[in-house]
Amino acid sequence: MPSPLNNVVLIGMPGSGKSTVGVVLAKAAALAFMDTDLLIQSHAGESLQSIVDGRGYEALRRVEEQVLCNLDVAGHVIATGGSAVYSERAMQHLKRNSVIVFLDISMAAVRQRIGDFSLRGISKRPDQTLEELFAERRILYTRYADVVVHCEHKTQDQVCEEILLKAC
Repeated sequence: MPSPLNNVVLIGMPGSGKSTVGVVLAKAAALAFMDTDLLIQSHAGESLQSIVDGRGYEALRRVEEQVLCNLDVAGHVIATGGSAVYSERAMQHLKRNSVIVFLDISMAAVRQRIGDFSLRGISKRPDQTLEELFAERRILYTRYADVVVHCEHKTQDQVCEEILLKAC
């Protein structure tokens, strides 16, 4: 298990299981759980999709960076939004006292799990396809990850066990 000073930060595409696995992992490791998408919505006073629709994807990324850079917690599993990795500053802040775990799934799994991505508040350029976004983010997820867990064809419990073995 992580020391009391450490967090486990989950990164990955929407649909990779960050929030779902995060709750299971927090329970198994006796840590608190935090979902930064919920923190962003609380901070902004509106849904992620409303931010994207009203102010654009870049506004969502700015709010996300601010929320992540203001996090000062220990002993947490932190499920980040899929676009957290666009902020070097935020990722370096998180890395100071956290193990960063990339929950890796295929493009086909992303499509299957999230369905209509236009309703998910996904931070992407208007002209960008989901495939282009996936390729762009995969590079960033890999760059920041301390641990990579391939999640396809695994249950939430299996993913959680692997994280406990590799990261805690």
